[in-house]
Amino acid sequence: MIEVDKLSRHFPGPNQQPVMAVNDVSFRVERGEVFGLLGPNGAGKTTTLRMMLGLLRPSSGDSRIDNVSVAAYPDEIKRRVGFVSTSVGVYQWLSPREMLLFVADLYDIDPKLAQQRIADLSRLLDFESYLDRRCGVLSTGQKQRINLARALIHDPPVMLLDEPTRGLDIVGSQVVFEYIQHLRTEGKAVIICTHRLDEAERFAGRFGLLHEGTLKHLGTLKELQQQTGETLLTTMFINLLKSDSAVGAQS
Repeated sequence: MIEVDKLSRHFPGPNQQPVMAVNDVSFRVERGEVFGLLGPNGAGKTTTLRMMLGLLRPSSGDSRIDNVSVAAYPDEIKRRVGFVSTSVGVYQWLSPREMLLFVADLYDIDPKLAQQRIADLSRLLDFESYLDRRCGVLSTGQKQRINLARALIHDPPVMLLDEPTRGLDIVGSQVVFEYIQHLRTEGKAVIICTHRLDEAERFAGRFGLLHEGTLKHLGTLKELQQQTGETLLTTMFINLLKSDSAVGAQS
């Protein structure tokens, strides 16, 4: 369903030296699977997602969504992917219903079908009580529920979630967890990017550990434990950071 094949991206750096943001990253995600692309801030997670969405051209490599090349058909990819991020805002002067109808129209969804999907999503995500309230007066958690619905309004087969629990309290984070469980049940292929490794263990069944643009480890938690000799994802990353610090001190 999702195939990432040797994706790389570099940016111009000081003294004309390129800075490698993502370096030769490859992995697959199947239908009904939740994959955690994990790493600290600056690891290259968001850059990887932007390339997969067709928003940023890779320096090399490609990815395929539902057997469609992102490099060749970036506009078609956007119809096949739902994207959730705390950086994606809501329209302050529209109600959730108005905003979701607007987004549905962008995807050329029949108005009657759009109304039905809004009704279904408002029940699923429990925002029926403020469906017609102006978005500008909603709380952070309420706005995130609307963003979760917006990403699903066109019923895409693939979902990409970039730090979906950032800024949310325990209740808001639980809503996101239940949402991800729903996506799995619906057979969506899901990638969640986060630096909150404790949450990742709840969300995902398989992981890619990204550090300084390179995929250091790939597999289930049990496989990563066997690869690293550590029990917790947090400890695995601390060891990676310590290893890099030791290399830097020697050079």
